[in-house]
Amino acid sequence: MPARPILAAFDQIVAGTKAVLAAVPEDQLDWRPHDRSWTLGELATHLANLPNWTMATLSVSEFDISPADGGPPPMAALSTTSELAEALEQSAAAARSAIEGCSDADLEGPWTMLVGGEARFTLPKSVVVRTFIMDHMIHHRAQLGVYLRMLDVPVPQVFGPTADFPDM
Repeated sequence: MPARPILAAFDQIVAGTKAVLAAVPEDQLDWRPHDRSWTLGELATHLANLPNWTMATLSVSEFDISPADGGPPPMAALSTTSELAEALEQSAAAARSAIEGCSDADLEGPWTMLVGGEARFTLPKSVVVRTFIMDHMIHHRAQLGVYLRMLDVPVPQVFGPTADFPDM
């Protein structure tokens, strides 16, 4: 997949993500719907920073998501909607720049995900950007929408009308 269609899809996903993150109530960031679920703040922080994975995808040919040394510590949850917006703005800008800097040949190069040093799969980098970054963002954006609904926060429009915003 050439960079141009990836960028168009990426921009659309980021725009919807901005709307969902803007709806996150700051006074509920410690709320979690279940003991095994992330808090609202953890989920929103993860979503805001997901575009950063683009650079790791495009700059190396393999990545270990569970390295022997344990890797970096988890990111602390951001504490305001402005911090979430800024994190998304920065991560999305860096990701977009990384995609723009790739040739079609770069995007078709292989990328392997490792878990504890063991290869789990190898896919073209363009597929990894589409699935493990962009589709991953859509997945967590939808989770965040469920959290908002459970907290009785109006769910913003992303693809079209919502129960809270029926008119486009």
